[in-house]
Amino acid sequence: MANSIFVLFILCLNVIVCEWLSTKPGFRHIGTALLIIILTAIEANLYLIPTTEIPLYEGIFNYVAPFSLFLLLLSVNLKDLRRAGLPMVTMFLIGSLGTIMGVFTSVWLFAAPNTVGKLYYALAGMFTGTYIGGSVNFHAVALHYGVSKAGNLFVASTAADNILTALWMAATLALPRFFQSRFPRHIPTSSTVASGTIAGGTDSFADAETMSPYDLALLLTLGFGSIFLSKQLVTLAPTVPFVLILTTIALALAQFRVVNRLRGSRLLGLFGIYIFLAVIGAYCDIATLLHNGRLAIILFGMILTLVFIHACIVFGVGAFFKQDWDVLSIASQANIGGATSALALAKSLNRPELQLPAVLVGSLGNAIGSYLGILVAEILRAG
Repeated sequence: MANSIFVLFILCLNVIVCEWLSTKPGFRHIGTALLIIILTAIEANLYLIPTTEIPLYEGIFNYVAPFSLFLLLLSVNLKDLRRAGLPMVTMFLIGSLGTIMGVFTSVWLFAAPNTVGKLYYALAGMFTGTYIGGSVNFHAVALHYGVSKAGNLFVASTAADNILTALWMAATLALPRFFQSRFPRHIPTSSTVASGTIAGGTDSFADAETMSPYDLALLLTLGFGSIFLSKQLVTLAPTVPFVLILTTIALALAQFRVVNRLRGSRLLGLFGIYIFLAVIGAYCDIATLLHNGRLAIILFGMILTLVFIHACIVFGVGAFFKQDWDVLSIASQANIGGATSALALAKSLNRPELQLPAVLVGSLGNAIGSYLGILVAEILRAG
């Protein structure tokens, strides 16, 4: 017990340190998530905390991770999608199709079964999920297929994903201006939506929230009750993945405004994901990871290929139908980076009327990413 308490103390301390580091120049673009993995991996390889399975780690995988994913999905109310506008939703869905095509192409081009290993299909599913909806889907698919416990593979894929996501934010900032200068599109001067807020009136992607004991008790009850129900349903339908059952329950509950507006869901969800990522760092053998540097290069090549195909389809189809370049860029960023980075892009492009649509299509990605990620993984595994 004492050992588990000490390890939990270290994991929580890592969250504090990495949240602080992420506000400093030089670390800001790395992000809290990757910093936590790196710091915990260093500690584990220095034998400060265990690198092997202990009851605490197993409990985090079995309960904290799915609980956190559940909470993060509670912000996805599909009724809000009508406010995103048909062009944005259409281009987002076309971008999702481009991601799937890119994943299959990159698996074939890089001979993933041989170069990545036996979990190549799961990795393809993770890339599908994250480049349709974001990191919530990445972790959900990884959790389902056990990639989270394949420390080095997970860390290499996370690092490659973080690098590409940062590069794509820069690209989606530059591309609209480049295309607009050569192929001008009419940009509306009136704003139908003035801010990036959801129906509840607050920024649903702010990390800081005010919550009461009632809110906390309700979130815990909903979360652990849904996990229990999902595990019971898995025994009745063992062919249906647990994570998809839990996702479905979370999305169903999120359609009720009283649940959708619960305070603290993002705060608790993010903290739980950070603890989960810290455990993944503990499983990472740094010496082996450095020795297998070729794997990281292959994974980055796969990601680069699939995002290039995604971009060609989004901007190609958008150009053919003479769509607003900013809309295309934000829809693509909602796919590749998720709702938060799409919102940041809309702000950077000085398009306040596109901030809410950016968040909403990103939420749609959260809703469908895990389903499509597991579908792609199963197709590849069956093939």
